[in-house]
Amino acid sequence: MVTDFRDDFNYYKKKEASLKEVLDFNDNHSIKDKVSKIDVCPNCNSLPLFGLIHPSQWEIYRLISNPGFIYIKNPFTAIGQRYWIIRCLRDYPKKPGRTNLDIHSITVKDDEWLPFSNDNITSIINKLRWATVGYHHNWDTKVYSEDSKSDFPEDLKMLSHYISNILQFDYFNAEAAIINFYHMNSRLSGHTDHSEQCLDSPLFSFSFGQSAIFLLGGLTMDVKPTAMFLNSGDIVVMSTESRLSYHGVPKIIKNPVSPWSDVVSCNSMNNSDIFDNEIISNCENNYWTPFEMYISINRININVRQVLKRNQNKICS
Repeated sequence: MVTDFRDDFNYYKKKEASLKEVLDFNDNHSIKDKVSKIDVCPNCNSLPLFGLIHPSQWEIYRLISNPGFIYIKNPFTAIGQRYWIIRCLRDYPKKPGRTNLDIHSITVKDDEWLPFSNDNITSIINKLRWATVGYHHNWDTKVYSEDSKSDFPEDLKMLSHYISNILQFDYFNAEAAIINFYHMNSRLSGHTDHSEQCLDSPLFSFSFGQSAIFLLGGLTMDVKPTAMFLNSGDIVVMSTESRLSYHGVPKIIKNPVSPWSDVVSCNSMNNSDIFDNEIISNCENNYWTPFEMYISINRININVRQVLKRNQNKICS
């Protein structure tokens, strides 16, 4: 029976759904004949930065059925994962960032926004569903505005640029990001990301915490999607033809491993002015404990996109 995106989404969200057809990039047999491998450009900047392992060790794949879709199997060190998880929970939801909590008139003073510092803050953190930085996505109009933006985090901008350079994209400028917070019963319906004025630039997506079943379809909902596992640390890039493909998350599943736990030394993350050195210096002590409790039962996804066209200075109405 031929199925479309809706059929597969409804199937995979069921508790009893079989996962045998889901691509598993940890299983070479699962991805055989469905992907092609991409070699890192030998002339690219190959310094291991931003909590990443050396690019020569990255496993990068192109999905044959969806031109422009790139999958990078977790290139983050354990310290790198901890860094970005803490940033997503502790910092990005702060003002001037925006969150779903604003809609419900839940306010927290910036000096109180340290996750899990008390029971009230823990309760609020557990209500987080999304945060936006840079140009703030308007969930009602689906339109960006010059009147609704804040500074984009410098470390996240540099991480995105670094990966863009490794993949040899001609140009990318990180200007907007949505951070999604998933509980184990969360899902994200099929949709396309088409609000940006520049749709020629790639979209970068970073996953941390529990695993997701990710569906990638085509330009309409009538196209049967490819299902794949996204695990903690995995990066996917949607570019060219796949940039406007329908995609969604019908199910969150328990990650069988905890790649953020295998910490050797904080020195594996190069200190820089763009990093929050408090995170790096405290990565091995009890400071990390409440974040680990959160990420052990939740998933965080950061998706970064360019809003403006090249050489464009502001939103054109």
